[in-house]
Amino acid sequence: MTNSTATKHCTLVTGGTGKTGSRVAARLEQAGQPIRIGSRSAQIPFSWADRDTWPSALADVHAVYVAFQPDLAVPGAPETLRAFTTAAKQSGVRKLVLLSGRGEPEAAECEEIVRKSGLDWTIVRCGFFAQNFSEGAFTDYILAGEVALPNGDVPEPFVHADDIADVAALALTEDRHRGEVYELTGPRALTFAEAVAEIAEATGRDIAFIPVSRTEFVAALTDYQVPADVVSLLDYLFGTILDGRNSKTADGVQRALGREPKDFTEYARETAATGVWNIQG
Repeated sequence: MTNSTATKHCTLVTGGTGKTGSRVAARLEQAGQPIRIGSRSAQIPFSWADRDTWPSALADVHAVYVAFQPDLAVPGAPETLRAFTTAAKQSGVRKLVLLSGRGEPEAAECEEIVRKSGLDWTIVRCGFFAQNFSEGAFTDYILAGEVALPNGDVPEPFVHADDIADVAALALTEDRHRGEVYELTGPRALTFAEAVAEIAEATGRDIAFIPVSRTEFVAALTDYQVPADVVSLLDYLFGTILDGRNSKTADGVQRALGREPKDFTEYARETAATGVWNIQG
């Protein structure tokens, strides 16, 4: 049951319309689990920025997928998350599954808040999503045929959102994942330039990667009328997190799921087949 009135033992999926939340919700529904989508437009609205929405969204919820928007690295995120975990515990929630950021000091602080919440917890720690090229900030660049980004030579083991959702859905429904920290990556690291080249090959299009400075990157995003908070976040991520600290692969997918993670080539081919990167005539 989705977005219904209070349903005993349902799971609240915050960010339920986003890249990972929508996939987590779909997996829980397929497994017959009652869910509540946590979004501003839901029948029972939820907003991280409006604490008055929390009590209704948490009513009769036993587990929460915590996908903080826009990112745990933004100012004020730890304070908001601390207040939310308190509200969740008071409402009778028993389990939290936190979507965390790999290599982000602010995310580490948020992880500690969840660990000390007094609730059962699992942490799903991820780096850059492959889906950022098709469902996120870089989609328009791919469509335009030019991807201009800083730090294009830094390897990143892009993680597939399906792998994140598979791990999170199991953590929400199985006790064996209690107290686990799963660091999720793809099976290999490739640079942004190499990732763009793989997308170009999968689509059969000419898509250029253009290395730029952070200043040029911010200016281009601003010209595209990207919201200022998103520009600030992306500038932070490229200026801080993409310094090589996250270039090594991790074994979280293997540990949680008992299989290898999806490769970027597989992502590029599957996504190209959907037509999302086709130029509209």
